[in-house]
Amino acid sequence: MLQNLGLLGLFIGCALSATIIPFSSEALLAGALLMDYNKWTVVFVAAIGNTLGGMISYLLGWLCKWEWIEKYMKIERGKLERFHVKVSRYGLCAGLFTWLPFVGDIIAIAMGLIRLNPWIACLLMFIGKLARYIVVAGIFKLI
Repeated sequence: MLQNLGLLGLFIGCALSATIIPFSSEALLAGALLMDYNKWTVVFVAAIGNTLGGMISYLLGWLCKWEWIEKYMKIERGKLERFHVKVSRYGLCAGLFTWLPFVGDIIAIAMGLIRLNPWIACLLMFIGKLARYIVVAGIFKLI
């Protein structure tokens, strides 16, 4: 599928993987790196797509009520409250860690819940996700 959609497929896949839809954007990145695309283009497209997905989670936190998040996203209230406290304590720096598996979505939602500045949150998400993809690409020894 990625071959048919190319960089657009990478972008969409990385965006979806940063939402509550669980799958590996790293696998998509590795597949794209094995194609004839510019390595840096692949890394940036993946980071931008993944940041968009993170900002969708952030927006859900901003717009939704706690009860909705718990009910429809299946995130336990206690877990969300713990991340809410941590994000409140560490503020925008939490955006650097939205790339983490399993908890990155919760961090992004918590950032939205406490209404952190969306522009700075987006920038820090992008920096964290870009750094992760550079490391992943480096592991594949392609950059």
